[in-house]
Amino acid sequence: MTTVLIADDQALLRASFRLLVDNEPDLHVVGEAATGAEAVARASVLEPDVVLMDIRMPEMDGIEATRLLDGPRVLVLTTFDLDEYVFGALRAGASGFLLKDTPPAELLAAIRVVASGEALLSPSVTRRLIGEFVRRPGSPAVSGLERLTEREREVLLLVARGLSNAEIQAALHVSPGTVKTHIGNLLAKLHARDRAQLVIAAYESGLV
Repeated sequence: MTTVLIADDQALLRASFRLLVDNEPDLHVVGEAATGAEAVARASVLEPDVVLMDIRMPEMDGIEATRLLDGPRVLVLTTFDLDEYVFGALRAGASGFLLKDTPPAELLAAIRVVASGEALLSPSVTRRLIGEFVRRPGSPAVSGLERLTEREREVLLLVARGLSNAEIQAALHVSPGTVKTHIGNLLAKLHARDRAQLVIAAYESGLV
């Protein structure tokens, strides 16, 4: 069972998301929050697997709330796919984002994807957003890149292009266990929370 916390300042949207999620046998909403501060407080108590996080909320926005969360995966909800706030949310540790008008089936699939940490959401759009963000002045240097092996750099590039573990396995002609090992090494060496952070690291380091 994947547990979900819904953070949005619009009660109608929270109710709609709750109804949708709770209708699935493997998903369960454990709580709601109307502000960023409330989301952080409730997440610390309820310990959800995934937080559906709105960006624009009173008291504390979704970016700061995402930065303060420790544990749950964060799926950012935004009105526009080029919303400037999405960049900050990804940098703060969000695992992906969705538009609020995303079809219900895609939202449910996205929650499961984020919970598993297996792949980014909408890889092409996410890569475009991250690519635009890190090209701006002031992108920080990525630490740990010098410790990567050539094979790990190769895997990082494939992750940044949105490939799943199975696709990386096929591209490199290696076993599933080998791919998982490389991904684990990348997460550890680059101090990345998940694959979304690996993509950011690949862009910020200039590998992509």
